[in-house]
Amino acid sequence: MGCGRVGSSLARALERRGHSVAVIDQDADAFRRLGPDFHGRTVKGIGFDRKVLVAAGIREADGFAAVSSGDNSNILAARVVRETYGIDNVVARIYDQGRAEVYERLGIPSVATVKWASDQVLRRLLPEGSEPQWRDPSGQVRLIQVGADDGWVGMRITAVEQALGARVPFLTRFGQGMVPNESTILQDGDMLSIALKNEDVPRIEGLLAQPPAKI
Repeated sequence: MGCGRVGSSLARALERRGHSVAVIDQDADAFRRLGPDFHGRTVKGIGFDRKVLVAAGIREADGFAAVSSGDNSNILAARVVRETYGIDNVVARIYDQGRAEVYERLGIPSVATVKWASDQVLRRLLPEGSEPQWRDPSGQVRLIQVGADDGWVGMRITAVEQALGARVPFLTRFGQGMVPNESTILQDGDMLSIALKNEDVPRIEGLLAQPPAKI
């Protein structure tokens, strides 16, 4: 539920992993973020409305992620799905950290910050978790796929690499991979594939989770 930056990225990531995906959003225009190669189901409506949930296939679902921009809508939808339809793999995106902790104690897994929300939802939603795209045999270097704060949108990939101190060998845009060149500009919804050392992962994630530092 929710087809913003996180929801659309999550939907595409799940589909790439071979899952059948349905996306719910009140705004039909939001589905454009999914790109032309998305083959899942799109349903316009309120995510905690039972008719909408049924139309999205909730009775056959293995998991449900509520990642709209509203805390109340997310938690209400998560509770309806768990309590009415018996779905165990449920996760809600909550902006308020304090409320998120309360819902965690009630047994509803939540992601409380924008920082890597899509990846964290995947970790909770999929039993195997979200693994790096590639690791070298020694285990010292990996390739990870991550999104970026909106503040990075509009920057050249070369500038992004310089700010991160890491290489971006390719990125994914609307489900299609592309090798950036000197003129490639980061767009909304792009997923960066970054080559880095294991110890650099927290630093890189921290940088991309917030707007770039002003020079």
